[in-house]
Amino acid sequence: MKSSWTVRKAGAALRAGRISAVELVDEHLSRIDQNGSRLNVFMTVTGEQARAAARQAGDELRAGRDRGPLHGIPVVHKDLFCTAGVRTTFGSKVFADYVPDFDAAVVERLREAGAVMLGKSHLHEFAFGITSNNPHYGPARNPWDPDRIPGGSSGGSGIALATGMTMLATGTDTGGSVRAPASYCGIVGLKPTFGLVSKYGVFPLGFSLDHVGPMTRTVEDAALMLEAMTGHDARDSASVNRPRERYPLEGASLSGLKFVLPQNYYFDKVDPEVGALVLGAAQKAEAEGAVFVSGRLPDGEQLSVVAQTTLLSEAAAVHEPYMRKRRADYSAGMLELLDTGRTLPATHYLQAQRLRRRILGVHLELLKKADFILTPATPIAAPPIGAETVDVSGETHDVRILTTRNLRGINALGLPALVIPCGWTQAGLPVGLQLIGRPFGEAALLRAGAALEAAIGFELRELPG
Repeated sequence: MKSSWTVRKAGAALRAGRISAVELVDEHLSRIDQNGSRLNVFMTVTGEQARAAARQAGDELRAGRDRGPLHGIPVVHKDLFCTAGVRTTFGSKVFADYVPDFDAAVVERLREAGAVMLGKSHLHEFAFGITSNNPHYGPARNPWDPDRIPGGSSGGSGIALATGMTMLATGTDTGGSVRAPASYCGIVGLKPTFGLVSKYGVFPLGFSLDHVGPMTRTVEDAALMLEAMTGHDARDSASVNRPRERYPLEGASLSGLKFVLPQNYYFDKVDPEVGALVLGAAQKAEAEGAVFVSGRLPDGEQLSVVAQTTLLSEAAAVHEPYMRKRRADYSAGMLELLDTGRTLPATHYLQAQRLRRRILGVHLELLKKADFILTPATPIAAPPIGAETVDVSGETHDVRILTTRNLRGINALGLPALVIPCGWTQAGLPVGLQLIGRPFGEAALLRAGAALEAAIGFELRELPG
């Protein structure tokens, strides 16, 4: 099962009366009924609330009150976003019965844009993980092979998009949690520049690493969703105060754009099949006029340690008050990570921040000479649920570390990064590539992504079985 709807197509159909907003919502709720439980996609489905919002959207459109391209379009929110009157678990036992009385900023903005919430999606416990194998709520399952992970921590959002259960979804990305599910599920995920999208009302994981981003099936849908999500928010101390942008993609072209293919780190531990698909996409871009240059980036292993040290320390600080009162309600794996963070000396954290600034400076210099950096998103396709290690070219790697190898460092840098699908493995699993851009360069990044998406010609398949 798949959906051919895009925001543009659905919007045109809604405004022409070829489908009603309620019918569009019911179509997606039907897919949730068919596959939602089997793949463990949702924490909560808000069907009746969605139908009521769809009726309102239809009435408004008929009355000429058009809120924009997302009016009447279904959206799913990761269950890390507070939603007024709707249970919000944060993927935890600690907040299993929590019902907020307010909405996260992004929930507010998407509702104001007319998007219709269908429910809250599955995630890793407190978003601290990449498998979406939640010890309290069970494993979310990759739609292309239910015995494999969808990536995490925004796994439910990735599955919902790949299966046509929604058209839009929100995710958070602290070490790759938007981009890993995009790669493993065959959809589009954008981690914007740090501070571009408000994190108000989203449970934190790493104060200086957390990003909120759109997850969609096409780059154009991501651009339209990002337009609605951005804007300064005084409630979030990290929110940047800059004019809101539009992200038009008309006439997007690869001609003359310069991409760096890293000579070090990013292709070092990549499955040969994944590497071949990413390089094949680069060749298609080159045929469209893109220019590729080789370049050496700062020590990726060092940057990864910086990101890991920062995350462990900041996550331990976030959870300190809850662990004092509810330690027994945390999983053993979560406690191990948090306790590790509590034992790190302050000197390690401070040294990591010094290195972080230095490495960012080198990246910024490189991005003055080239438009983007192109890498594999994840070095492997989706591994099996429960697997702790995976073999790549005869070497054994930790699944968690390998999955986030090419992703987590970009959170420490705060640079925007876009993941798009670039092909299928012989086993029928999707593979993603990553484009890294300049700070607040989302407009250019999305245009390049749209042009590359067209050159690749990737399409989601029908679900197996």
